[in-house]
Amino acid sequence: MKLSEKQGNVLHGILLVTLFSCAAFYLADTEIARQLSFSPLIIGILLGMLYANSLRNRLPETWVPGILFCSKQVLRAGIVLYGFRLTFQSVAAIGAPAIGIDAVVVVGTLLLGIILGRLLKMDGDLALLTSTGSAICGAAAVLGAEPVVKGEPHKTAVAVSTVVIFGTVSMFLYPALWRAGVLDLTPEQMGLYTGATLHEVAHVVGAGNAMGETIADSAVIVKMIRVMMLAPVLLVMGLLLARRKGAQRGTKVTIPWFAFGFLAVIGFNSFNLLPASVVNGINSFDTFLLTMAMTALGTETSFEKFKRAGFKPFLLAALLYIWLLGGGYLLAKWFL
Repeated sequence: MKLSEKQGNVLHGILLVTLFSCAAFYLADTEIARQLSFSPLIIGILLGMLYANSLRNRLPETWVPGILFCSKQVLRAGIVLYGFRLTFQSVAAIGAPAIGIDAVVVVGTLLLGIILGRLLKMDGDLALLTSTGSAICGAAAVLGAEPVVKGEPHKTAVAVSTVVIFGTVSMFLYPALWRAGVLDLTPEQMGLYTGATLHEVAHVVGAGNAMGETIADSAVIVKMIRVMMLAPVLLVMGLLLARRKGAQRGTKVTIPWFAFGFLAVIGFNSFNLLPASVVNGINSFDTFLLTMAMTALGTETSFEKFKRAGFKPFLLAALLYIWLLGGGYLLAKWFL
C-alpha cells in the first residue's frame, strides 16, 4: 500500500469519528440530554456503540487505524488540555477539608475496588478501570487510565457505562435525599459530600444546581480538586502496573507523560495569562477531542463484548457506589 493511500485511510477513520462527534454535540444540546446532564462524551460513546453493533462490518477495515488514532493520540491530547479547567488557586480557596476528603475517597475507592475485584474474580484491567472511574472523575478518569492500563477497548466502554448509570442516579438522588432531610448535612457539608462522591463533573453541576448556589459552587471546586488527583494516580498506577507486568513479560516501565502535561497545563492556567474567552474556547475544543476519543472507543464495543464482561463490573460499581454514599457521608461530617 502506498504511503498516500495509507494516510488517506487513516484520514477516513478520523473523519468518521469526527462526524459522530459533531452529532454527539448536537444531541447533547437537546432538552432531554440537558435534563439528564448527558455530556457529548457520553452520547459519543453511545453513538460509537450503535455503529459497532450495526454498520461496523460494512465499512473498510482500512479505516480502523484512523479510529485507533482517535482512541490513543487524540485521547492523550484531550487529557492534557483538560488541565485548562483547573487552577492551583481553586484548590487553595476551598482549603484543607476538600483536599483531605478527596484524598481519602480517591485512595479508599481505588483500594476497595482492587480488593473487591479480586474477591469477585474479575478481570484485573476491567476492575481497575471501573474503580478509577468511580474514584476520580468518571469517564474522563477511565479515559486517562486506559493508556496506562492498556486494556481492550470494550473494557473501557464497560467501565464508562457503570459511571453513567450510577452517576446519573446520584444526580437525582442527592437533591431528593437532602431536601427530605435524610442527609443531615449543612450546605457546606453537602457541597463537600457532593463534590467528593459524585462521578462526573456534569453530575456534580446538575446535583449542585438543584440544591442551590452555595452547594453548587463548593461542590464543583471539591470535584475539580478530585480531578487534579488524576495525574498523581496515573503516575503511581503506571509504575505499579509496569513493575507487575514487567516481572511477568519482561516489559519496560511506561511513564504516562501526558499526566505531566496535564499538571503543566494546570500550572500555566494558574497564572491567568489567557483571556477567559480563549480558555473557554480551549475547553470546548478539549471536550470535542474527548468526545472523539469516547466515540472511537465505542466503535470497538459490541454487545457481545458486554455479554463477555458479564454482570461483575456492574456489581463492583454498585458496591463502590454504596461506599461512596455511606463513607462519603461520614467523611463530610468528620471533615467539617
